[in-house]
Amino acid sequence: MSEFKRYTRRAYAELRPYIVGEDVTDISVSVFDKKHGSPKAGDYIARNPQDHSDQWLVSAAYFAANHFELAP
Repeated sequence: MSEFKRYTRRAYAELRPYIVGEDVTDISVSVFDKKHGSPKAGDYIARNPQDHSDQWLVSAAYFAANHFELAP
């Protein structure tokens, strides 16, 4: 196995709040997040800015620790 290294991101992220009960059929939800009850209130849906069909769930805890809204 290769060694993990630390990286930062160059680009912004596009996210929106998850709406409880919405269909997440086409949204990737990790096994880890599913085991911890996601999708759930407070989670977010992220999308690839270059391919809006590429979407994944971001847990509320990860979002709170790693994201802030940019000024318009």
